[in-house]
Amino acid sequence: MRLKELLQFDEITIQCHDNPDADAIASGYGLYCYFAGQGKKVRFIYRGKFEIAKSNLTLMVKTLEIPIEFVPEVTEKAELLLMTDCQYGEGNVTVTPAKQIAVIDHHQISGALPELHEVRSNMGSCSTIVWDMLRGEGYEVNRNRKLATALYYGLYSDTSGFTEINHPLDRDLQDSLVYDRNLVTRMHNSNLSLGEMKIAGLAMLGCEYYEENRYAILNTDPCDPNILGLISDFFLEVDTVDICLVYNILPFGIKFSVRSCEKTVRASELGQFLADGIGSGGGHKDKAGGLIKTDLLAEKYERYASAAESHKNYVVEEIMRERMEAYFASFDVIYAGECEPHPADMQIYHKLPLPVGFVRVTDLFRRGDPATVRTLEEDLEITIEDNIYLMIGIRGEVYPIMRDKFGRSYKPTREKYQPVLEYEPTVRDGVTGEMKRLLPYAGACIPGEDVRIYARKLNRCMKVFTEWDEDRYMTGYPGDYLAVRSDDCHDVYIIKKEIFKKCYVKE
Repeated sequence: MRLKELLQFDEITIQCHDNPDADAIASGYGLYCYFAGQGKKVRFIYRGKFEIAKSNLTLMVKTLEIPIEFVPEVTEKAELLLMTDCQYGEGNVTVTPAKQIAVIDHHQISGALPELHEVRSNMGSCSTIVWDMLRGEGYEVNRNRKLATALYYGLYSDTSGFTEINHPLDRDLQDSLVYDRNLVTRMHNSNLSLGEMKIAGLAMLGCEYYEENRYAILNTDPCDPNILGLISDFFLEVDTVDICLVYNILPFGIKFSVRSCEKTVRASELGQFLADGIGSGGGHKDKAGGLIKTDLLAEKYERYASAAESHKNYVVEEIMRERMEAYFASFDVIYAGECEPHPADMQIYHKLPLPVGFVRVTDLFRRGDPATVRTLEEDLEITIEDNIYLMIGIRGEVYPIMRDKFGRSYKPTREKYQPVLEYEPTVRDGVTGEMKRLLPYAGACIPGEDVRIYARKLNRCMKVFTEWDEDRYMTGYPGDYLAVRSDDCHDVYIIKKEIFKKCYVKE
């Protein structure tokens, strides 16, 4: 759905969920600014039983002059009711009569959606979706600093201070908006109450520590999600703790926060593992979090579904411990520079002559500058040097290659590389902050006839620290392939199964 599709309506009522949070307020404000700027008669409302009372939210609404209204009763039908950060008919949304309904949301789909909808469940916030939709209509968000600040804080709040970001568009919003830093700091520092700080103290007294893998688990009473991150950050400073899981049990699910300073444990990956099949999780290398949904937990674990209410919390504790232990037992680690996979259990494959992309990094920015390559899967840190090229695969995956190895492996063509991708990779200069899209600089090349690899299919998770990045690992899951170049036994890496099947054939 495009925002311009809604311009057919003259009167638009924007509604967020009852008891709105920062993301609901920010995304609704973004929509209000757009439609008001198009000359539409527009209102931004929330309903329910309680007015906004949290200090950070009242400060946000007042300082940014957000025209949100508390409307307990509605009698007239809206010409268009535009739901933001929620879906029509959900339990946390008071039903408002309307002639036509539209939905913009980032949560999981909970029921039938109207014809007019934009739901992206893989985004960290609804603010990100609205920001991206505004960009799609040519709306310059940074010209409205109050709106830019609201959207930035909406994402910040809904991802526990950016620790649960998983999609590159969330990171693009974080990097792109010109916001009021002082106000964001004030709102952040108004987010916790004295009572919540006492909750944090009690949680620390009940810590469980597991020496073998050097991790701690803490369960707190219900509190603001930021408390979980605060406890995680604090506890990671303990000298014997490398990984920390903090969670609390809420009526609708289990909110959790993860921290890691262990090289072989990426917090985002652990967060995804903990929520696999029962919720959603993600974040960064060292900070992550997520939500386990009560209904999905009951479907997955019969012992939870059948437990008495007074016993459910104990079952949750068991499940969290079990999932942590299962994570540590689930993977192996390979260091490419130290350990050579044995070709005896591998088969030899050659690469099909399918075009892929390449970019000379010195065509992007000046030599010596650090840079961040952003892809759908993750960010990659590089330094701009003459001897480094970037390869772009068929799904937009990006990886560096040395110039001499590129010369031995690929034949450039005169064509440009222009694949259709879900997310187009970008590069941001670490000194100037300038961001460039990769594809306009990408030429096409074809693998040479002598490009061969040894490979085997994985039957369990494998983490590979490659030659080109000794601090960040590639993760392979069952069905993916562990590969090593036939001409370089230390060039070890992971190839995703969907890419392997399209690009390689057994000799």
